[in-house]
Amino acid sequence: MKMGMKPHILAIPYPAEGHVIPLLELMQWLSKQGFKVTFVNTEFNHTKVLNSLSNKQTSNSSVVVDDDNIDLVSIPDGLETWEDRNDFKKLIEAISQVMPGKQCSEKRLRFNNGSDEDETISCVIADENIGWALDVAVKMGITRAAFWPAAAGQLALAFSIPELLEDGIINNNGTPIKNQMIQLAPTMPAIHTSKLGWACIGDLATNKAAFEIVSRNDIFLLPKHPPIGPILSTNRHGKSAGSFWEEDSTCLELLDQHPPDSVIYVACGSFTVFDYKQFQELALGLELTNRPFLWVVRPDPDHDHAFPDGFRDRVGNRGQIVGWAPQQQVLSHPSVACFLSHCGWNSTMEGVSNGVPFLCWPYFADQFLNQAYICDVWKVGLGFSNGDESGIIKQGLIKDKVEQLLGDITFKERALDLKELTAKSVREGGPLLLQ
Repeated sequence: MKMGMKPHILAIPYPAEGHVIPLLELMQWLSKQGFKVTFVNTEFNHTKVLNSLSNKQTSNSSVVVDDDNIDLVSIPDGLETWEDRNDFKKLIEAISQVMPGKQCSEKRLRFNNGSDEDETISCVIADENIGWALDVAVKMGITRAAFWPAAAGQLALAFSIPELLEDGIINNNGTPIKNQMIQLAPTMPAIHTSKLGWACIGDLATNKAAFEIVSRNDIFLLPKHPPIGPILSTNRHGKSAGSFWEEDSTCLELLDQHPPDSVIYVACGSFTVFDYKQFQELALGLELTNRPFLWVVRPDPDHDHAFPDGFRDRVGNRGQIVGWAPQQQVLSHPSVACFLSHCGWNSTMEGVSNGVPFLCWPYFADQFLNQAYICDVWKVGLGFSNGDESGIIKQGLIKDKVEQLLGDITFKERALDLKELTAKSVREGGPLLLQ
């Protein structure tokens, strides 16, 4: 690299919001240190991010994020515009076939992002779940680094796949053979084999596709995996970027109207799907608590989010419902008492970093392991049972869990202790890298 040239990073996330946001946060940190960044989304997700940042959009193909030296660009994912990106198996197969070739063939992504020699890419940082991007970096003779946006415990499970196979706990497709609890280390929570991250995503074919991705991680096992989090916009005094939906910031003004530690915040991420009956029970459970709540009900034309008759009138001003919320700002608001969450790792870190106790409602993948950390190791939350004979979690149980969590001050005390520990990790002189 010539003297005076900015090191140029090509960053490629796995195409899901929970992966895009933390990698983009990391890139904003590195941009502040003088790195130039080209951030590559799929065309479908790129459009979503641009729409959420519409007030900052500079062109149809690129945008500068928070005045940082970051260009957002896109390449095809191999699916038609009408195809379902939530079909994990179809998406993985498409991007694995199309995106490596597109990444290599696009001149601006292979060598330059313009005509200036100073723009030459010097490093590829890619989500560890898309190993092909790291393979491309090797072929191009470019330094590579893998980014893991989930819990370190989940990565440890992935690296333990050879032992799980040898011990007959899973078969060659990753399907659990033994119905048991496993624990990799004394400081890690025990987890049931049916809840291994790759074994609870969808049907058997989808789970197999996930396992094939995860089982490749041993190829990228490096001598060091330095921790670099929590990677939150609040830690760098900026605004979060990378959301796929426009955030409704008016809810922050409404939170101002409630006293400290009074509001139940309900948000279950970008994938969780409640069927009609479960959605109704959740609504009625929130009503039964007789407490103020902020509920994120994600816009989803494919699912019926009809509220119970008269629900909105009965909850009145104490019940706020928005399509998407500025979650980091919500969780840092003093009025928030607890977080009913799907336990995605981003949400987990955001809740922990703000000292908020959890009600855990995991949906799939690594969320069950995250719940185990929250409830069994850190002891800052409560989980729900598997529900009734139909798997439905009833309104009465929802009310009881809220009362149990908020009626025991030790949950809040432990949450505040954990908040202090995470704050120390990103202070100057802290044990992690982002200081």
